[in-house]
Amino acid sequence: MATRPPTVSPTLAGRLRTIGADQSGAPVVPQARLSGPMPSVIAIMVLLTGIAAAAGLALGNLAAQASADLAGGVTVQVVNASADARARQANDALAVLREAPGVSAVRLVPAAEVDALLAPWLGTTTAGDPASADAIPVPALIDARLEGGAGVAKVANLRGRLARVAPDARVEAQASWLEPVFDAIAALRWLALAGIALLAASTVAAVLLAARTALDRHRETIEIVHLLGGTDGQIARIFQRNVALDAAVGGAVGLALAAAAILVLGNRFAALGSGLAGSAALGLEDWLVLALVPLAAVVLATVTARLAVLSSLRRML
Repeated sequence: MATRPPTVSPTLAGRLRTIGADQSGAPVVPQARLSGPMPSVIAIMVLLTGIAAAAGLALGNLAAQASADLAGGVTVQVVNASADARARQANDALAVLREAPGVSAVRLVPAAEVDALLAPWLGTTTAGDPASADAIPVPALIDARLEGGAGVAKVANLRGRLARVAPDARVEAQASWLEPVFDAIAALRWLALAGIALLAASTVAAVLLAARTALDRHRETIEIVHLLGGTDGQIARIFQRNVALDAAVGGAVGLALAAAAILVLGNRFAALGSGLAGSAALGLEDWLVLALVPLAAVVLATVTARLAVLSSLRRML
């Protein structure tokens, strides 16, 4: 004897049409309109994540550019109170550096250029006029460039060569001066990554809360749908589709706001006229990475919603 499917009252049938359908292949959970806090939450998360990611990328560009500019750079300082001895040792050191293997470029920094560099801190040092009574004994500077980078062994070799003709010469790799800056940049990049991880965790928590709230609101109807033959997979697909739509809209809004904020901040830093600030500008590859942030938010929200719904449905049976 064939069994008849369970009958459904008109009231319950209306509810099923509102939030789902029957076994004919139609959705078993409603296609809800974009409402509630989920799109706004995703937009805020994408906005903050985009800004944090942009900061990390900009800091990476700054560090890479500074490292490339200083790679192989060596500065020789001839420190001597006597102007004549200082000039003599500087010329001898310059001759040795020009003949040293591995040195691709070398130049004696003019006294006027050194004076201009020190003027913001010391005023006019009159380094170009040692006979002046107001002259401050400023070290003679030689700028050299080594092939293949300024390694420890190469710098030590230069020190040994210069010690014979310029005992007052001090040789330092230019990159060593910015090591504290590089360390600070690395710490800030790790901080940006930590912020992105926290925002991702917050997004997961928000999606979990929204999914469980929706399931609790439709618990009775979902149980009826189960009795009518609806599967957990069908229900989960509809929930995750709704969450994905909310996340896509929120992600698009968040990315637009993040892009606007990044452009405004970029213009402010560019107005500083600093070489370091200019090297931190975002390139095309960086913007492509930022464009992946809302996509990652959609994937994260969709997967989280599906897993949360399936887990809750198993406990409902």
